[in-house]
Amino acid sequence: MRLRHIEVFNAIMLTGSVSAAARLINITQPAVSRTLQHAEIQLGFPLFQRAKGRLTPTTEAQALYPHIERLFAQLDEVQRLAANLRAGSDAGELRILTVLALSYEVLPRALKAFRQKHPGIAVTVESLHSPQIMSALLRQEADVGFAFSPAVHPSLTQEALADSRMVCIAPKGMLPRALVRNGAAALHDLVKLPVVGLDSRDPVGTSLSQACRQAGVGFQQAVVTVQTYHAALAMAHHGLGVALVDGCTASSADRDKVEVLALEPRIPVPIRALRFAERPDSVAVRGITRCMREAIEEMA
Repeated sequence: MRLRHIEVFNAIMLTGSVSAAARLINITQPAVSRTLQHAEIQLGFPLFQRAKGRLTPTTEAQALYPHIERLFAQLDEVQRLAANLRAGSDAGELRILTVLALSYEVLPRALKAFRQKHPGIAVTVESLHSPQIMSALLRQEADVGFAFSPAVHPSLTQEALADSRMVCIAPKGMLPRALVRNGAAALHDLVKLPVVGLDSRDPVGTSLSQACRQAGVGFQQAVVTVQTYHAALAMAHHGLGVALVDGCTASSADRDKVEVLALEPRIPVPIRALRFAERPDSVAVRGITRCMREAIEEMA
């Protein structure tokens, strides 16, 4: 069947008559009748039974119609995509993946600025761990990912947004006053204190483990081990132990409950925008990446 045959067939299935189908697709009744006849000749079987001015679909037509419906749904998607591309930055969809730590303060600030410039773009956000973000981008299930990741898959491009660092968050009264006045704590200062553990499979947790080995420091068994930095921060808020988290998470700390100190030696936390290498950047991807960088700079 040619596309014109399919269009006429769909119109008749929707309206039930040649005259109504002609009005629906804005052509003459004779044109509808001729196109339907050509379609049936090409197919080798009738699509409709004619009776008293009405057309009743044959069994063959009813078998074809679900496939035609799916085809028209796909055509609608093509038309929407074409409209979005024509409109550029004023329409479309943006699928964002982010580590949870960036979803509390940084991403909301970035999205607020982004929405002011691109109000027509529908945005979806999903928070995942860095390895999951990379896997999803490789499957092309999102447009851009924001992660703490010093190592990236060769099929992904990375854009440096900032180099944050790990920070020490301690419940009020847990650290010596001299350390608090100094505004910094070394790893060896925390050896005898309860520490909230990070998942060692996480990039930041891995960096922390490497820094501890290099410094010859071994913490006591963690009071609790968590998988997200904000969970670690919450534990510190409730006095369970010292949390070692990234700088973005530290920005959410309640200074009435905890002390926030620099951690020595410096443990970098690279913040990267990740994208599938073979996919060209859209206006929306470039826009949200710029807004993320600006939001991080504002919070620094």
